[in-house]
Amino acid sequence: MNILIKGADVVTLDSQSRVLRGCDVAIAGRTICAVGEAPKGFKPDETVVGRHRLVVPAFFNAHCHGPMTLVRGWAEDLPFDRWLNEKIWVAESALSKEDVFWGAALAATEMLRCGTVGFADHYFWMDQAAKVVEASGMKALLAWCLFGHGAEREVGRATLQKTLDFARLRHQGCEGRLHVALGPHSPYMCPDEFLRRVADAAHRLGIGIHLHLSESPEQVERSLAEHGKTPVAHMAELGVFDGPVRTLAAHCICVTEGDIATLARRRVSVAHCPKTYMKLGMGMAPVQRFLDMGVNVALGTDGPASNNDLNLIESMRLAGLFQKNEQRKPEALPHMQLLRLATWAGAKAMGFAGSGAVAEGKHADLVLFNTDQAHWVPRHNLAASVVYSAHPGDITDVMCDGRWLLRHGELVTLDEERIRREAEARALRLVSTPMRQVRQYRG
Repeated sequence: MNILIKGADVVTLDSQSRVLRGCDVAIAGRTICAVGEAPKGFKPDETVVGRHRLVVPAFFNAHCHGPMTLVRGWAEDLPFDRWLNEKIWVAESALSKEDVFWGAALAATEMLRCGTVGFADHYFWMDQAAKVVEASGMKALLAWCLFGHGAEREVGRATLQKTLDFARLRHQGCEGRLHVALGPHSPYMCPDEFLRRVADAAHRLGIGIHLHLSESPEQVERSLAEHGKTPVAHMAELGVFDGPVRTLAAHCICVTEGDIATLARRRVSVAHCPKTYMKLGMGMAPVQRFLDMGVNVALGTDGPASNNDLNLIESMRLAGLFQKNEQRKPEALPHMQLLRLATWAGAKAMGFAGSGAVAEGKHADLVLFNTDQAHWVPRHNLAASVVYSAHPGDITDVMCDGRWLLRHGELVTLDEERIRREAEARALRLVSTPMRQVRQYRG
C-alpha cells in the first residue's frame, strides 16, 4: 500500500538532524521512499493531510517487563530488596501464562498510545507475548526470563531447552518483526555454570542475551567478594558478551571506568530506565560517561511495577532533566540526542537497524503528533517540544512497517476495551490468590 503524508512537519533524525516544515513523506509498502517531495509518478492509495501534524520516528523501548502491568501500583514506596522480596517475587508465584498474555496485551495498547512500536521485553511465558506481537503489528525483542536453579524453581517450570525451542521457532518471525534473545535474569541470581550454558547456546544460535546487570553497590561488593571482579568483568569472563549479536544489559548503575570500557569494547547496549531508579532510590547510571566512551545507550521504561507506566516520552524527559541538573550543565544531553536514545539507539539494541529515522530507505515506523494545542505554541523548536512539551495524548497516529496501528486516535489491531477488562480482572485475581515468596534477593 502506498501512503502519502502531505504537508507535515518532520523531525527526521537523519544524518543531518534535519527538521523540515511543510513537506511530504511518501511510503511504499513497508519503506519510506521519499522525504520532502513525493517521487514523480508516485500514486498513493491513501493521502494524509499533514497540517498541524509533526512526524517523528517511532519510539523503541529498550527494556521493559510488559506483563507487569498487572501489578501496577501494587508495590509502592519500598526499597529495592523489599520491593522484590515482599511484593514482586511473591505475586509471580500466582502468575499464569494467560495472565502474561493479557498483561502483555495491556502493555501493547499503552505503548502504542505513547508512540512506541518496538520493545525489549524480559519476562516469563514469552510465547504469550509473541502472540501479542503478532496480533498488534509491533516489533519486539523477547527474552524468556530464567534463574537457572532448576525447573521446579522457575515460573511456569521453564527450562533453558524450552526457551531455546522458543527462540528457534520464533526468532525473525512475524515478517521479521519478532526477534528473540536469551534471558538469564542477572549475575546476582543466576549460577555461573548456568550463565556459561546460556552464553554458549546464544552464540550457537546466533542470537543475543538480555539481562539485568550491576544495579547496586551491594551487587558489586558481593561480586568482588565471590569472584574478585565486578559484575561487568565477571560477565565478560563468562563469555556473556562474546557472541555475534550484541548483549543488551539493563541498568548498569554501579560501574567503574574499566567496566564502561569493557561495555564499549564488547559492543554491549545499555538500557537506561531513569524513572525506576529515581522511584526506587537506586541512584543513576553514568549516562554521560557511557556516551563519551562510545557505549550504545537506549532508553527504557522498565516494568510498570516500578515505573507505573510505559511512557518513553517521560523517560526521555527525566533522563535529560536529571543529567542537566546533576552535571550543572544545561547543554548536557541535548534534545536531539535524547530523541536518538529513544528511537534509533533502541532499534539498534534490538536488532532493527532499518528503523529510527524518517529518511529514504528506512522502515516506515512513524508517529504523528497533533501540534495544534496550546502547549506546542509557538512552534519554535519542534524537536525540543517532543521531549519537553509533548503528551502521549497528542499522538494521533502510529505506523509500523507502513501499517497503521493507531489511526485517528483509535487502535487498529487490538481490542482495547476487552484488553482493559480482561487485564483488570486478572490483576485483581492475581493479588487476591494465596501467594508465596518464590526466591530471595540477596543483593
